[in-house]
Amino acid sequence: MNITTIGLDIAKNVFQIHGVDTNGKTVLRKQVKRNDVLAFFANLLPCLIGLEACGGSHYWARELIKLGHDAKIISPQFVKPYVKGNKNDSNDAEAICEAVGRPNMRFVPVKTVEQQDIQLLHRIRSGLIKERTALINRIRGLLMEYGIIIALGIAKVRKQLPSILEDAENGLTIKARQIFADLQEQLIELDKQVATYDENIQAVHRASVVSRILAEIPGIGPLIATALLAAIGDGKAFSSARQVAAWLGLVPRQNSSGGKSTLLGISKRGDVYLRTLLIHGARSVVKAAAKKDDAQSRWINDLVKRRNANIAAVAVANKNARVAWAMLTKLVHYEAPTLVDP
Repeated sequence: MNITTIGLDIAKNVFQIHGVDTNGKTVLRKQVKRNDVLAFFANLLPCLIGLEACGGSHYWARELIKLGHDAKIISPQFVKPYVKGNKNDSNDAEAICEAVGRPNMRFVPVKTVEQQDIQLLHRIRSGLIKERTALINRIRGLLMEYGIIIALGIAKVRKQLPSILEDAENGLTIKARQIFADLQEQLIELDKQVATYDENIQAVHRASVVSRILAEIPGIGPLIATALLAAIGDGKAFSSARQVAAWLGLVPRQNSSGGKSTLLGISKRGDVYLRTLLIHGARSVVKAAAKKDDAQSRWINDLVKRRNANIAAVAVANKNARVAWAMLTKLVHYEAPTLVDP
């Protein structure tokens, strides 16, 4: 068989393979058990293999690349238009095979093991923070049922909960007091876990020259620098800085037709976590710009006056993402702009 392109629909146990030759004619339709996948591809001549972005796709892409194949990961939204008829493994594999061969198809950068390790730290830390926030809201809501009010903010709960537990006159029963003491212990433990992952991320940042270079950008610290490193690696998977901003969902959505351009709010596509970090970092830059008079601060302050602080923060996040891509691809240090276009 002269197979040039393969669509591989991966799953937990059974993988579907669809292969075509140089003329686009189907020459292979096959189901393979998980344990037999690598052996099957090891016996094939190098070819283009498409995978849909999902759990395990980066692992399989790396393994196929080791075997000499050209493995590409495609976002599911770009595969969907090529699915014929009903959704099943065979049709999905054929759609992936069709999509990966398109000359202008956009691909997901294949992550290295090191990138996935860094991403793992961020994902666990993010999950712990969500659990902590849920716990804080649970504590405040349950205390409200007993007529005890704690103001918004994790610091308020940390400060007031011990005194509430010690106050014998606030109406809490012995049973309720014990339950809230247990919740306080959970909060202390979550704080310790978050602090541990913060230290791990800081250690990764200190050990990486590239991460330290990225942290030179105003609004980007160790947390965002390592998240950028995990998400885009060396940046060479993107052809331009604007492509990175678009991938992060930091560019306007469009509803243009008939030569008339209509720009809407930002698209919010791509990595939600990284986009959120970039915007939060940009907010600090916008706030600090009010007391400065350099070129970038003047541009930010003018934008705040013309629009508002939130739009200015997104604009700064967009610019930071593009600057970070340029620094990653060229491995250069940050240079503060001397003139910023309006």
